[in-house]
Amino acid sequence: MTEETTTKERYSDADLAEFKKLIQNKIEKAQHQLELYEQSFKNGSANDTEDTAPTFKSFDDGSNTLSKEANSQLAIRQGKFIRDLKNALIRIENKTYGICRETGKLIRKERLLLVPHATLSIEAKNQQ
Repeated sequence: MTEETTTKERYSDADLAEFKKLIQNKIEKAQHQLELYEQSFKNGSANDTEDTAPTFKSFDDGSNTLSKEANSQLAIRQGKFIRDLKNALIRIENKTYGICRETGKLIRKERLLLVPHATLSIEAKNQQ
């Protein structure tokens, strides 16, 4: 191995602290949103069709089921997003955060501020 491949550029501790705070805020917001999705498809909420006339209820049943399925899918996506953010926190702790898993180069800070759980640089993403 050459010295170039064994020594990786990395973000400073100050940068990592900034990313960590950003990610923790995103996790907090994402968990709140996940709770809302889960409540809406588990509980059926108070905005159900229970208090409407039977003639209108039949029309609402289909949209209610569709809404629960959509919220279920949103909850699954939100759970994956939270998992990816938590994995980014682990990379911060390991001081490997922001290093492209394909090229080994530093991912641009602008990209990480927009997509803090990114593991690929734009160049590597475009090659996929």
